[in-house]
Amino acid sequence: MLTGKQKRFLRSKAHHLDPIFQVGKGGTNENMYSQINDALEARELIKVSVLQNCEEDKDTVAENLTEKTGAELVQIIGNTIVLYKESKEKKTIELPS
Repeated sequence: MLTGKQKRFLRSKAHHLDPIFQVGKGGTNENMYSQINDALEARELIKVSVLQNCEEDKDTVAENLTEKTGAELVQIIGNTIVLYKESKEKKTIELPS
């Protein structure tokens, strides 16, 4: 689990990022989990945008994504979900302790 200090640090890092995934009408699926997992391995910190036409609410989407990818939920701001997962190969983000 992330501490409050680590979440603040990650929020500041995520501030300038653009969402690289969009969850639309179809909601989330296995293919999306796999792609998000790959993106997390490459970048560690990503934003996912939940579109207006998504049938699941953003909290459910965030819960599904964290559960299926093993990522940590940093924050939900508006319709954007910020996820963090430490990379096994390309660790670039050094979290404060």
